[in-house]
Amino acid sequence: MTPDLTTPGAPVPAEQQEREAAITREVLESFDGCTDPRLREIMRSLVHHLHDFVREVRLTEQEWNAGIEFLTRTGHITDERRQEFILLSDVLGASMQTVAVNNAAHGDATEATVFGPFFVENSPEIDLGGDLAFGAPGQPCWVEGTVTDTTGKPVSGARIEVWEADEDGFYDTQYGDDRISARAHLFTDADGRYRFWGLTPTPYAIPHDGPVGGLLAATGRSPMRASHLHFMVSAPALRTLVTHIFVSGDELLGSDAVFGVKESLVKDFQVQPPGTPAPDGRDLSDRSWSKVRFDIVLAPEGS
Repeated sequence: MTPDLTTPGAPVPAEQQEREAAITREVLESFDGCTDPRLREIMRSLVHHLHDFVREVRLTEQEWNAGIEFLTRTGHITDERRQEFILLSDVLGASMQTVAVNNAAHGDATEATVFGPFFVENSPEIDLGGDLAFGAPGQPCWVEGTVTDTTGKPVSGARIEVWEADEDGFYDTQYGDDRISARAHLFTDADGRYRFWGLTPTPYAIPHDGPVGGLLAATGRSPMRASHLHFMVSAPALRTLVTHIFVSGDELLGSDAVFGVKESLVKDFQVQPPGTPAPDGRDLSDRSWSKVRFDIVLAPEGS
């Protein structure tokens, strides 16, 4: 009787186990001549875990082909505006695990979270108190806070990159034209303070018309992200922080599609009724607006 070698949990004869182990050993030995120690370590570990995965689930050739086709489609849909591989990493939690490994806790330093696929280099600069919406639809939101190091010293001249989706759930890069909106950068003042106008974050679905969306649908998962505002903060001799802030009370906080929510990053966005004076005297006519405070603490570089 031919043994069942493709069902997880089914007994695998010792001779078959040795045959499979021999393949792994041969591949691992192929990296012995690699002169880059770190590359050798990464490749050997990758092969070790990948081969263990294939053996553990008793991967069929049809399933292997389906995986290759999935990755091929992921590559084909990726371009200068859409990064499906980052999206895949995000929904598998690999992005957040990498963030955790590379941003060890240090005192009261602000927690990091995922970078996401929608950051764009060379965003426009705005002055303190400026408006990064640039015409994007949404409720105005006043954001202010300070940037300090873990000793409490204000960080002057820290660069703060901010980007977000509009109220329709889209980033500017998703519109297919050359618009630049709901993103900008600014610098803290001499006392480490910053302030700007943005948009009150709203929930949205990550792009789910491609392979990653198909994966989520097949596994019964939602593509929705909790409402959030992206930050990237950098300053000399301090660890660059990539993070979000999330909206308190959002029903999606416990089911964020990319596992990015952390309790310390959930903030109270206080909605102000129409007619409430703006902090900088801006004329908002009959519009409601919100305000939030986010004090940022940067860890030392290399911590």
